[in-house]
Amino acid sequence: MNNLKTILLVEDNPDDLALTLRALKNHNVANKIVEAHDGVEALDYLFCTGAHAGRDTRQQPQLILLDLKLPKVDGLEVLRRIRNDQRTRLLPVVILTSSDEEKDIVSGYALGANSFVRKPVDFEQFAVSVRQLGFYWLLINEPPPAIGGLP
Repeated sequence: MNNLKTILLVEDNPDDLALTLRALKNHNVANKIVEAHDGVEALDYLFCTGAHAGRDTRQQPQLILLDLKLPKVDGLEVLRRIRNDQRTRLLPVVILTSSDEEKDIVSGYALGANSFVRKPVDFEQFAVSVRQLGFYWLLINEPPPAIGGLP
């Protein structure tokens, strides 16, 4: 398995994407960041279909940062599919969204999100949040071994 700690960043808003990438790179949080601009791209990457056909499904990201309000397939459906497949069900998923709707928080956790983080409006606060997310999920958290091979 590849030793690079990869983040799958699922974000359709170009401004939020740029801010997140900037915050991650400024804090050297990840070795590799894979971008998905909608739910279909995220699922294609995770399940090695579409543009990612032929990619090794055993090489999964160590962290998924998932927006909820996505085109084509929304974030909650992406999360549902991640948790319903044995190859991806244990991947850490952090919902990173501007939504402040209680139903989104409840639905996210009910579907198996590991964390729910509201995007702060202020860039400095946002950068601190992203740095802390990366630090915890990539350096402190111990991921399950051989994610793709679990029953």
